[in-house]
Amino acid sequence: MNILIVDDEPAIADTLSYALRAEGFATECCTLGGEALLRLQAGAIDFVVLDVGLPDMTGFDVCRALRRTSDIPVLFLTARSDEVDRIVGLELGGDDYVPKPFSPREVASRIRAILRRLHPEPRLRATTTAQDTARFTIDRDGLRIAFHGACLNLTRYEYLLLALLLERPGRILSRQQIMESVWQDGGESLERTVDTHIKTLRGKLRTVRDEEIILTHRGLGYSLAAD
Repeated sequence: MNILIVDDEPAIADTLSYALRAEGFATECCTLGGEALLRLQAGAIDFVVLDVGLPDMTGFDVCRALRRTSDIPVLFLTARSDEVDRIVGLELGGDDYVPKPFSPREVASRIRAILRRLHPEPRLRATTTAQDTARFTIDRDGLRIAFHGACLNLTRYEYLLLALLLERPGRILSRQQIMESVWQDGGESLERTVDTHIKTLRGKLRTVRDEEIILTHRGLGYSLAAD
């Protein structure tokens, strides 16, 4: 697992790199956003730890450019702790957000949590890699979901969100429950992120068939319409 650390403060990058190598990861370091994008284009990077405040461009701009071509996991580092910055980072496709100063061991732990969430261990009760309903087919090994036979072009969070709703159609999940299951470290302050992803997910479902699949329960949360 090769992690790219993008931070213009050598003391922070070196300390974090040392801690991650001690945890069994391989690391590389960049100080500029443009340099990081070039390195990422070359491949062989599995995870990005990205400082928001870079000299040439913001970490948000780097993530925005990266998300045009890749779903590689991104953890933001920042000296800012405003709620709006956390929301922006997550809505751009970031997987987590750690304010400075931070514990390198905490960062390593969060990285492992993200990787476990993205590549979960198979459930013992599962008998096949695919789960079928009347409308959906879920390939959990390939992280793909088809709707009425059409494979949906989903982002990582859209896949995790829809897969969660498909576990039990008709069950109402609150925004907080969704945040805790999909984003893991999310809280009530980030509930707008859930609404944003529900909206984009509904749009992608409607391009296949104009059905009301994801139901809104005012004051309660969301559910998937039962077959």
